[in-house]
Amino acid sequence: MRNAQAIPLRAVPVLPAEEFCVEVLEAVLHEARLSALFCAPVKNELGNDELRLFAVLAEDRLGTLHVLSAPAGQAYPSLTPDCPQAHLFEREIWETWGVTPLGHPWLKPVRFPQLDPQGREIIGPEIGQARFMEALGEGGHEVAVGPVHAGIIEPGHFRFLCHGEDVLHLEISLGYQHRGVERALVNGPGPRFLQHMQTLAGDTTIGHSTAACQNLEALSGCRVPAGALVLRAIALELERLANHAGDLGALALDVGFLPTSSFLGRIRGDFLNMTARLCGSRFGRGLIKPGGVGFDLDAARAEAVRAHLAEVFPQCVEAVELLWSTPSVVSRFERTGVVSRVDALALGLVGVAARACDVEIDVRQDFPVGAYAYSHIPVAVSQTGDVAGRAFVRHMELLHSEKFLTEHLTHLPGCATACGFQASPGNLAPEHLAVSLVEGWRGEICHVAITDEAGRFAAYKVVDPSFHNWAGLSMALRNQQISDFPICNKSFNLSYCGHDL
Repeated sequence: MRNAQAIPLRAVPVLPAEEFCVEVLEAVLHEARLSALFCAPVKNELGNDELRLFAVLAEDRLGTLHVLSAPAGQAYPSLTPDCPQAHLFEREIWETWGVTPLGHPWLKPVRFPQLDPQGREIIGPEIGQARFMEALGEGGHEVAVGPVHAGIIEPGHFRFLCHGEDVLHLEISLGYQHRGVERALVNGPGPRFLQHMQTLAGDTTIGHSTAACQNLEALSGCRVPAGALVLRAIALELERLANHAGDLGALALDVGFLPTSSFLGRIRGDFLNMTARLCGSRFGRGLIKPGGVGFDLDAARAEAVRAHLAEVFPQCVEAVELLWSTPSVVSRFERTGVVSRVDALALGLVGVAARACDVEIDVRQDFPVGAYAYSHIPVAVSQTGDVAGRAFVRHMELLHSEKFLTEHLTHLPGCATACGFQASPGNLAPEHLAVSLVEGWRGEICHVAITDEAGRFAAYKVVDPSFHNWAGLSMALRNQQISDFPICNKSFNLSYCGHDL
């Protein structure tokens, strides 16, 4: 199938579990990626409820998605030993549904153990205990950070296994504030559907809202006006500008380089204010709607945004170039937090983290929909896989996004931006499956919707790019000094809440 397309559920192959695993492994061996792996309850051929495994495989070079399924049963052969990018998906399936991936090398919960009103672990002590690796032998020690942090961030626990100052392994434990969003979406879309989508990860409001609306439009056969598609792309690139500028400023702060940090802290606010000019919200809430957008963009307002961008962006470029012209900053970035291309492919990294390792993947190029189908944005890559590489990719994407924005704000299509579509239960194609991919500023966002016989959501799966990339941060810290963690962590800048849905 193609991106943002719906197909009948009966068109998805249902294979025995062993054959399902073989097919997935062969696809990954031939350069496909595992965009999503999850369980969902569906009706089988006899009309009975059945828990089924689903895999969504992305074949980037062909722009094709492949969906496979299998009855979940009580257990199935684990994919992780031969396909490391499946490791977190399989742990989540085991934790949520009790389906065991036989042979998984490190089976433990994804989320912090949940307690009932009496304080007992809901998932049981044999599953709920957080088992951490241990550092044994002379000179070995552990450093525990979090889950409560000094900064204004969500809780997450980082445990460093060290020998002296060198990190042997970083173990990351998240899920302390599980919100149950995916569970809340079942039997929808309800009146709070868009609110859920806009707050899946607050810094990626446009990315997640776009992915969700593309699924609704695919399931309803709705055609989105060209004006709305262009405005969605403009908002998505403004979101990218704001976050990349903020990340580069934060990286500068972490190495004590205040000129770039101070300038980009202010300029990030300018980019957010441009989004506010489109819809009244700095984070884009209320802008993306099923069937189009919630606000029109007239020529005068588009010109005001374009003029503001033309004024601010040269200042942004100057501030970023200060990083590369300062030897002490460059020496701190280079060869710090290296992830090899081999590891990036094995772990299924996406977005900036992958492109910094010379993995040329980008949904805007490989699975283009909307304005990206006819307006190409070059893919920025680096070969170093280190903090410098991740900063360089962000720098290049700033330049590419600015060019895209200037062109489209100057030449807006003169057509409508909405079609009156309403997202309500029952008006979606029954017993269908839709997959929507969007290149958010962190990387590939994947939404999968499955409808029941009444046209309501039987299941809705969200894969934030952070879900793929946290393992990359662990690899970046191996054989690094523990003092390198702040800039390695910031160079990935992953989402806690986007990971835990």
